[in-house]
Amino acid sequence: MSAVSGKTPGTVKGRAELALNDEFLRKAVKFTTERLRNGKKNASTEHGNWEEWRERGRQIRLHTIAHLDYYLNLFVENARANGVHVHFAATAEEAVKLSLDIAEHADAKSVVKSKSMVTEELHLNHALESIGVEAVETDLGEYIIQLAGEMPSHIVIPAIHKNRYQIAELLSKEAGYTLPPETTALAGFVRKKLREKFLEADIGMTGCNFAIAETGSMVLFENEGNARMVSTVPKTQITLMGMERIIPSFEDLEVMATLLPRSATGQKLTMYMSGISGPRRSEDADGPDEMHIIIVDNGRSLQLGDPEFQELLNCIRCGACLNACPVYRHIGGHAYGSTYSGPIGAVLTPSLNKNIAEWDDIANASSLCGACYEACPVKIPLHEMLVYLRRRKVESGNGSKLEGVGMQGFATVMGNSGRMGGLMRLGKLGQKLVVRDGYIRTKLGPLKGWNKYRVTPSLPKKSFRDNWATLDQELKSGLREMDPEMRARMEKLSGKKDSRH
Repeated sequence: MSAVSGKTPGTVKGRAELALNDEFLRKAVKFTTERLRNGKKNASTEHGNWEEWRERGRQIRLHTIAHLDYYLNLFVENARANGVHVHFAATAEEAVKLSLDIAEHADAKSVVKSKSMVTEELHLNHALESIGVEAVETDLGEYIIQLAGEMPSHIVIPAIHKNRYQIAELLSKEAGYTLPPETTALAGFVRKKLREKFLEADIGMTGCNFAIAETGSMVLFENEGNARMVSTVPKTQITLMGMERIIPSFEDLEVMATLLPRSATGQKLTMYMSGISGPRRSEDADGPDEMHIIIVDNGRSLQLGDPEFQELLNCIRCGACLNACPVYRHIGGHAYGSTYSGPIGAVLTPSLNKNIAEWDDIANASSLCGACYEACPVKIPLHEMLVYLRRRKVESGNGSKLEGVGMQGFATVMGNSGRMGGLMRLGKLGQKLVVRDGYIRTKLGPLKGWNKYRVTPSLPKKSFRDNWATLDQELKSGLREMDPEMRARMEKLSGKKDSRH
């Protein structure tokens, strides 16, 4: 089990420290995120006009969220016309209660689930187990972390933090005999195990990648075929979808079907894209007899009308921002402490939770480099949102007083060139006590956390400001040595004359 998957410290910094000391985890996360990043890069380059499609995707999401009430009502009207039972859940508690009521009405003993971040957000598996209903994850990655008793550490690849040797150990315990750490053997065991679960299940439970307003259909993207089994074999289907998953039409789906797989895994298309428009009809060979869609708010509507955070609802859950984030690539997903990790999680978790103070440190788990924005297929400015969250933290009184004093001191120094120059000169003198081979390695004061995993370069003997002054003098000296005509031309080009000539 990963060091950050069990009982962990209550801060991002504490959980990150455990992750940074877990060499197994760091290697596994680095290997997979690099593969996903390279896949996305190759797929988007091959596509040719990727930036134009990003902008198209952004405009579709901006339009839909701006008119979310209209498209939600249209979707519900069409879905109900297709024979679907549609429910609204304002809170996580309501969504869980609706799911349990449907399970009890169906006298369900077992539920098979395809991958769904919303059900993870609701902790629905535990709720089902509390009423005696077995919940089985059928996505391979989700099945692995379910056996491990962990949360997903990535939106797209839940078990990104594990390698095949760890997975073989987990599956061997489930099998009752030793399985070789070979992908084919491990996948073969899981396939056989889950086939029995599909046939026994009373309810199939799915998430929803996109809901099409014009037809009342919901669309699933997957690579394993398990979602098709979940949505066709059991007699009852429950789909849980975040209220923002709407898009207007199948024409818009073409854009999303181009952006999502390329951004998530570097594929041109996922292996399976299923459109489901209702329960089984008399002429259908398979499908559920009864279908329910639970539309979940759980804090999402709090972002509507917020000029700083409404674009958060544009997210299509591709995970590209996680793969691009230098913080995530070092500490993995569990260090974020919630269902959603990486840059999107650092913004989404405090935004969805009313108790902001509980998550006020998560926005600090970022370098603000903007790599998440560059990777996002719908151009969500997550780096700017992280700055807004940090500002809200300070304005709400949850900021560090010591940090406040430090920032005031920084502003005082940086606001005056004389003070800044004086401080730099003092720094050059003071650093002589701690500099070794051009670096400061001491772990005292503000440098304690930074130097725990890296070193601080010493102040150079000659600063940029010193070099600039020297360069200015050399330029003026060069002008004086020029013949008058050339000097006049150079001064004219620079827009001013040397007052001494």
